[in-house]
Amino acid sequence: MDAKTTHILDGKALAQKIQSELISRVHSLQSQKGRPPGLAVLMVGENPASATYVRNKELACAKVGIASFGQHFPADTTQTELEQAIQTLNQDERVDGILVQLPLPGHLDAISLLYQIAPDKDADGLHAMNLGRLVRGEAGLRSCTPAGVMRLLQEYDIDLKGKRAVVLGRSILVGKPMALMLLEADCTVTVAHSRSQNLESITREADILIAAVGRPEIVTANMVKPGAVVVDVGMNRVVKEDGSSRLTGDVDFNSVQAVAEFITPVPGGVGPMTVAMLLQNTVWSWENQQG
Repeated sequence: MDAKTTHILDGKALAQKIQSELISRVHSLQSQKGRPPGLAVLMVGENPASATYVRNKELACAKVGIASFGQHFPADTTQTELEQAIQTLNQDERVDGILVQLPLPGHLDAISLLYQIAPDKDADGLHAMNLGRLVRGEAGLRSCTPAGVMRLLQEYDIDLKGKRAVVLGRSILVGKPMALMLLEADCTVTVAHSRSQNLESITREADILIAAVGRPEIVTANMVKPGAVVVDVGMNRVVKEDGSSRLTGDVDFNSVQAVAEFITPVPGGVGPMTVAMLLQNTVWSWENQQG
């Protein structure tokens, strides 16, 4: 397919549109609710990437009108201390969403902490109860990154019914919920991963290809069906020989762009959508909060 017909799926522009919609929703309901929506992001240690993510989330919250109740803990914080902090936030009526910023220091059990979060305040949509609601097709908080991918596909009127979708990656953060959401949208879904055999033949059958493995530019043009929709969830920092670094996805953008009909850039594709869905989840919890 001619590169000139390739369409960029602009997550940055859509995220700004969603934020504008959320500003209106918050503004119209705040007097009735008596308070703004509230999000608490818990960060442990001094991971520079995490610090940047948290700062971006707090700036986005401020823009939409969401109050931030973030807490930054030292790297040697214990599991018990974090569990107590989460329980306090569960009881805090000003807080509608709670998020534990990953990765955590090695001595902490992230899964156990996620399970401490009240399911209706689970802003990341990763609690077993919310994943169960997704499996059953029930309303509930959805995992932010795959929900952002689905919203992006919807925005560009990409018809999913009956299409062949391949998800590269099987993480609980992206791969598994992504496959479930595509299935819910009437796709025929294959989940491929590091142990899959004949990977190229699997990915070349995809009308919709979602790359979420965390390996720089693993998806090349020969792995993509002409005219496919390619969504790059990867966010990898590659250090060059001169010591500088560049941000790249799981897709070799330059080569795949010549084959695909639709493609997401990195940065500016899925990343901004993840933050937009986090804000949307928080506002949704606030709207549905009883009392």
